[in-house]
Amino acid sequence: MAVKAAIVGLGRIASLLEDDGRREKPCTHAGAVAAVSGLILAAGADTDEERRRLFAARWGVPVYGDVETMLREERPRILHIATHPDSHWRYCSMAARYGLSVAVCEKPLADTLGAAKKIAALHGSGNMTILVNHERRYAADYHRARGILAEGGLGLLAGVRGILYMGKTRRLVDVLWHDGTHLADAAMFLTGAALKHRRTIRGSGADLGGRSGTVYLEGILENPRVPAVPGPLPFVMELGAGRDHLVFEIECSCSGGRLRIGNGIFEVWKSRESPYAEGFRSLEKTEEGFTGPTGYFTSMAADALACALDRTRLPLSSALDGLRAIRYLRSVRSWR
Repeated sequence: MAVKAAIVGLGRIASLLEDDGRREKPCTHAGAVAAVSGLILAAGADTDEERRRLFAARWGVPVYGDVETMLREERPRILHIATHPDSHWRYCSMAARYGLSVAVCEKPLADTLGAAKKIAALHGSGNMTILVNHERRYAADYHRARGILAEGGLGLLAGVRGILYMGKTRRLVDVLWHDGTHLADAAMFLTGAALKHRRTIRGSGADLGGRSGTVYLEGILENPRVPAVPGPLPFVMELGAGRDHLVFEIECSCSGGRLRIGNGIFEVWKSRESPYAEGFRSLEKTEEGFTGPTGYFTSMAADALACALDRTRLPLSSALDGLRAIRYLRSVRSWR
């Protein structure tokens, strides 16, 4: 028997981004549920009438203006929460009251550290499994990158650098909160470490509250396990505005090479005898790469289904992982 899933919040990440012709499909919660065998999209809820109309027309399912009514009438086992983070705790706790097995939260997990802690505690109670849609944890290219680091062919991991440009005039703090959560979580996923903020370095005239310039967030990755190395790893995130292009990139520097991964990027470089100077070594780009679909949204929905069927299963991206990302984001903001 198929497991019923419902969605609250019927905007871009819930459904509308399926209209983007350049994105890997599926790229929304509804699209992923519809694509995974064993799941059935039961209904959607939103206070916006036009969004309800569009959702019903696309997916052919009932829509509701009230979430509790949807939960009572449709009785899903999984609730996808695609709303603003300030409502995530309310809908997680509501799903628990109605006896749902799984909730899937969009990132970031919550808008405050306190709310994130409550969601993580609910997940830890065993009454409900809560996933966070940190999509790189579900993407095949990031799993391959993590494997390369773990295999040790590039030597010991020495440091991690991230670059994030997500809008020419957006406030840097908004970019950090809404997109930096992905980059921070991806760095923790690749290294198996906990990310801690240490210092904010502001470029000329730049500030986290501003809409121009570049800010560098210096931190450490504590207790990395991929591969195991003594002591913490240095981490820096370059957060910038004023660019007319988007960049999401992570570079892992190793003793014998380098790995770069990001939007449209998968590169592996290895050390070899330098062709430029005697007695030195240089990096050469290998033929290692990644092509094809990453399956990031379908893998997330499949993980939610597996958690609904096996209540002892640990999700690939849990509320505990989401809490770690929120702790990092809040520590950066406290250093403004």
